[in-house]
Amino acid sequence: MKLWLARHAQPLIAPGTCYGATDVAADAQATLQAAQALAQVLPPGVLLVSSPLQRCERLVHCLQGLRPDLAGTTDARLREMDFGCWEGQRWDAIPPDAFDRWTADFDAHRFGGRDSVSELMQRVAAVWDETQARGLETVWVTHAGVIRAASLLAQGVRQVAQASQWPPDAPAFGRFWALQG
Repeated sequence: MKLWLARHAQPLIAPGTCYGATDVAADAQATLQAAQALAQVLPPGVLLVSSPLQRCERLVHCLQGLRPDLAGTTDARLREMDFGCWEGQRWDAIPPDAFDRWTADFDAHRFGGRDSVSELMQRVAAVWDETQARGLETVWVTHAGVIRAASLLAQGVRQVAQASQWPPDAPAFGRFWALQG
């Protein structure tokens, strides 16, 4: 089974801003271009599952406008990690000791007071398991953190004890990867 992991287009927020769970829009033209690229490669009838954040839902709507054969649903478990009090702050303005606390307890620490990596992994793993059980080719329209978590799940990794284990790469804005499940 193939799982497509599509990242939303460039969000309309200042570069360098922490915006994980903040519901910001994405650039409309970049969203359309991403939908056009994805529409060309997806097989007929693939299932779309999207984060509920508008930057992802807009990509799904554009994609469905190009490919009416694609049915979709929203799943809140595919939303990006919530960075709590750091949402909307510049990354370089977050105190270094906040990062130190996070990396010292990467799995369990709630960076910004909301989500931990463990919680992100658990909710993404639940969607992963359901997707695998369905056995249908599926597209997740989601965020970099969720895609990184999925890439670990594809390798059989369900817990990330150290920050160094977290994947550094994710598709660029508006791009996608395909994993064989």
